[in-house]
Amino acid sequence: MFQTERGREGLAEHRRELCRLLWRQWSPGWEFDDATFSQTAASFDNPDFVEVVVHAYRHAFGRAGGDPAYADLEERLADRPPITVPAVTLDGTRDPLKPGGTADQAEMFTARHEHRVLAVGHNLPQEAPESFADAVLTVHGWLTAGPGH
Repeated sequence: MFQTERGREGLAEHRRELCRLLWRQWSPGWEFDDATFSQTAASFDNPDFVEVVVHAYRHAFGRAGGDPAYADLEERLADRPPITVPAVTLDGTRDPLKPGGTADQAEMFTARHEHRVLAVGHNLPQEAPESFADAVLTVHGWLTAGPGH
């Protein structure tokens, strides 16, 4: 959608309408209200919003370069090194952007890892804030419990 100038222009001219549509498509079971949307929509007025969104999508699809300051890191990550820190990964079963989720990536984690699946869409932190917070607290607990716990 944002790979063309027409897409960029559409986002610039209709950012609230387009973002509301994407929220509904990407989180189909989430019944957010106008107040919740308005809290986030204020960020769409940032003068850099359109350019940052467009560049992020173009970069993700290989149509724009990344920041040269991070070229070394990008190169190292391209090799898909193991993830050596404890982590809880979360997937939403209603997330159309990640069909099938990420459970098949469990072998990438060499430290303690737990995978959780929730009946939510793409905006997991807002759709299931308690579950999201619990994942963060779980990792915190692992890190503070010390060896053997």
